[in-house]
Amino acid sequence: MERYCVNGKKLRMHTRCSRDPFPRTFRRILLATIAIILPGCTAPPAFMLPAAIVDPAQAGVEGRLQGEYATSSGAPAAQVIALGQGRFRLRWWPDGDVTGSSSTASTRTVDGVLRGQKAVFSGSLEGTTDGSTLSLSDSLGNRWILQRHERRSPTLGLRAPAGAVVLDRQETTEGSFDATGHLQRGARSREAFADARIHVEYRLPFEPDGEGQFRGNSGVYLQSRYEVQVLDSFGRPVGDREAGALYKQSPPMVNAALPPLVWQTYDIDFRAARFDATGEKIANARVTVRHNGIVVQDDTEILGPTGQGDAESHEPGRLLLQDHGNPVLYRNVWIERRDDSPPPT
Repeated sequence: MERYCVNGKKLRMHTRCSRDPFPRTFRRILLATIAIILPGCTAPPAFMLPAAIVDPAQAGVEGRLQGEYATSSGAPAAQVIALGQGRFRLRWWPDGDVTGSSSTASTRTVDGVLRGQKAVFSGSLEGTTDGSTLSLSDSLGNRWILQRHERRSPTLGLRAPAGAVVLDRQETTEGSFDATGHLQRGARSREAFADARIHVEYRLPFEPDGEGQFRGNSGVYLQSRYEVQVLDSFGRPVGDREAGALYKQSPPMVNAALPPLVWQTYDIDFRAARFDATGEKIANARVTVRHNGIVVQDDTEILGPTGQGDAESHEPGRLLLQDHGNPVLYRNVWIERRDDSPPPT
């Protein structure tokens, strides 16, 4: 199984991952402490990151069981989330709309465990999944058979319009590409921009042992100032540190996250902050974000820079794909300038 694992003091790839040297409870406490101490855009120590699977073919039984399930009519629907060490959580939507509301009032959540090649759930719902079919029942005698449902972003593969800047090897600084040509986190665009339309496609690693901000963490930094959070938020409640959030400022309207190891999209309409002739800010930046085709920020006002983001000014800024230590991949990233200033020479 291909994972990022600890080998002495070096983090490297190898074919089988030895048992995690840090007990889960110990890591949870230590990472929570690190999250408080470190600024939002600072990567944690590599040796503390959970094992990360980057190849979908190597995700094993936990990766195969995780995902979304629905009946032929679309309702009800469920999400199965892998929590590591053979543990799972199931979220249940009787109306089938897993992204229709941020409210959890109509949903149910039950826990499950791995038994052989299946996940078995118990609680207010009883059920089993083998990765293709999810069988559920409740105490009233109702029974449902749900099939695996692969939700896909409608803007996946969206072509860059004429004149847009595509983050390829020529238009990227401080970044690198993996063996398959995918852009790795830590990249920054050469060109700066003010108002812009931005398209980003990203794929999260599978880190079932990760906790919160240490599970597929990265970020799209607009002008290297304002962060649209990238995180494995599949099946999690919305929050201002979850996927689709303006980090620590505005939670997403709904959770539109897909499972890790599948390609997801952000489509961002950004209006830069305005300054008068004296350099005084007269209007905050604003942003509309579509996460996997669903509006999660609607002309939201951005109050100021994120964490250690660059200071605000009238100067344009570059796009930054945050390196938070987790092996997040990017592709088809482009910027369409929508301001009147000429591009840099």
